[in-house]
Amino acid sequence: MTDPSQPLPHPLKARLGGRNLYLVGMMGSGKSSSGRPLAASLGYGFVDADAVIEQVAGRSIPQLFEEEGEEGFRGLESQVLQAIGQRHSLVVATGGGIVTRPENWGVLHQGLVVWLDPDRDQLLQRLRRDPGERPLLRSADPAATLDTLLNARRPLYAEADVQLTIGDDTPDEVAQRVLDAIPAVLNPVQGAPGAPQTTAE
Repeated sequence: MTDPSQPLPHPLKARLGGRNLYLVGMMGSGKSSSGRPLAASLGYGFVDADAVIEQVAGRSIPQLFEEEGEEGFRGLESQVLQAIGQRHSLVVATGGGIVTRPENWGVLHQGLVVWLDPDRDQLLQRLRRDPGERPLLRSADPAATLDTLLNARRPLYAEADVQLTIGDDTPDEVAQRVLDAIPAVLNPVQGAPGAPQTTAE
């Protein structure tokens, strides 16, 4: 007997076969806020990679940037990603610059990579509303800094399996759009119902 109070697992969960979903995109693109409902829908765990980095280092990310520089931070970020990649059935909200190290893509492409892509003006509005502690935007002209980062990173984000242009969607709506987009990039499961069958003559 199944417990009627327990929601049925999402049909995509079986098709994903435990593969992690990695959300990439610029700071302020909503990776953490939409990652949580996405994980809940799939029955996956949720991991905020930046929070894990702070936990491992015992310091905030701004402190890490100040004391270790960006290069030191990126090295720790890669180590944390490698550790996360050893686990399965996770939705992972990554830091905005994780795509800048080629070795990180070896881990990311073991799962499915989803690029959340708000337009530039919307991103700037979000960051102005919630500047938080974003070391890379600590400059006299944050808009120009953002443009420089976007120009450098957009070709890297484009390596993702799925790109979603984000408008005024709520986190729940973004999560649903990710779920809707995933089937198009999943290979048919071998032997699954409906998969083409071949027989040797």
